[in-house]
Amino acid sequence: MTPRSWVPLLGIVVVLLAACAVSVTAQEAADPGVLRIATTTSLRDTGLLDELELMYENTSDVDVQITAQGTGQSLDTARRGDVDLVLVHSPSLEQQFIDEGYGINERCFAYNNFLIVGPESDPAGIANMTPVEAFQAIYLAGTNNTPDVSFASRGDESGTHTREKEIWEAAGYNYTTDIQDSGAWYLETGSGMGETLTLANQRNAYTFSDIGTYLALQDQLALVQLVTEGDQLMNRYSAIAVNPEMAEGVNIDEANNFIDWITSDETKEFIGNFGVEEFGQPLFIPLYPPECTEPPFNCTTCSGQGNATTGNATA
Repeated sequence: MTPRSWVPLLGIVVVLLAACAVSVTAQEAADPGVLRIATTTSLRDTGLLDELELMYENTSDVDVQITAQGTGQSLDTARRGDVDLVLVHSPSLEQQFIDEGYGINERCFAYNNFLIVGPESDPAGIANMTPVEAFQAIYLAGTNNTPDVSFASRGDESGTHTREKEIWEAAGYNYTTDIQDSGAWYLETGSGMGETLTLANQRNAYTFSDIGTYLALQDQLALVQLVTEGDQLMNRYSAIAVNPEMAEGVNIDEANNFIDWITSDETKEFIGNFGVEEFGQPLFIPLYPPECTEPPFNCTTCSGQGNATTGNATA
């Protein structure tokens, strides 16, 4: 064989070696000893997340690495393949994530409620209204420059912000044209729940919060609970694994292990007791079948099943 005849063969070998290198790199990226989670700030701000992280690391010998963001940011992080699973609380955004093929093995594990909180003086007079009535009253008072009426929004596309926008829509307003930039009464913090509650407290403003974060920070706040009832205030939390077919380096095995663990009866019992001693009530209420599959929760399931490893798996 002449030297020139080696050239095509050499090219084939180089391509094969490059393919092998890419495969090895992708495999190495999925470190079996590391679990990367993107999660909502409300789980962090309540202190529950720190406890769950410690518990799982002690039982699994896995290094849990957590990024706390709003739900929208967490799902975008997952789309980039930078985490293995998400813990989030926005059913509409979660369903979009699953429909796009990025999310698999979705399991609900707990819920609590949203609240509308504000100054005890309640200048817009919203106490005990429905969420829709309260938002209408705040809007009318704010846009009419009623003294001391303002509303602090997270403004960060989180699960809490998404639900806030849904209530504005139910109240008859277009969020983009009627609410945003509608005056000094409406503030967007672009921050997590804890920071937004702190700002609302400083400004003596109304805000929309999950009850867990509010109770965890209550001692630092002068804000009081004003609207606490209504179907639109239900706040469901889910765990969703990232589809390894959509992102290289996803540790799907450990993601599924964690989902089985957080939906186990033992972990749910811990979640249900968290906060009772300090606040006199749980910050989160665990979900069990068949209740979780029925309205208003509408989960596919809330029991640990795992092993959903492909984009064709149903959550």
